[in-house]
Amino acid sequence: MPKIPLLPSLFAAALLFSSGAGHVHASEQAKAADELSLFERYTNSAQDLILKGFELIGINYRFGGTNPDTGLDCSGFVQLVFKEAIGILLPRTAREQSEVGTVIDRHELKAGDLVFFNTMRHAFSHVGIYLGDNRFMHAPRTGAEVRIEDMRQNYWIQRYNGARRLLAR
Repeated sequence: MPKIPLLPSLFAAALLFSSGAGHVHASEQAKAADELSLFERYTNSAQDLILKGFELIGINYRFGGTNPDTGLDCSGFVQLVFKEAIGILLPRTAREQSEVGTVIDRHELKAGDLVFFNTMRHAFSHVGIYLGDNRFMHAPRTGAEVRIEDMRQNYWIQRYNGARRLLAR
């Protein structure tokens, strides 16, 4: 039975349905409003991708993994999200996925774009899905789980290889 993380789904639901929750501090309400407006700016396809990705947060990494029941690697995660959320079948590896779509500059990134990194001493060896606000979700490595990271961390800055857009804007 797959591990179904509840927290991301609850977070998304809370953002969508909390407009004036009782005892929430003003700063927390402002943050939630900012997150909601960011979410509302996503296209429907990007929303579907993000929500599907959120469902997979917490799934274990497995090298070569394409099944959430047994674990996912980075490209398996991206492939599964695109297939189940919007019906697009992507190639299997990060390198092959880097050849699909339109090349875009870092300053043009939008939610749902693919971001690529050199994590194994060769270009395009790692892939994730951009969320907005310099964050992306991915399956990082053995011993870790699908999660969200900040691209402004030195590790990711030094390894960034580029991005591709598959969704029409």
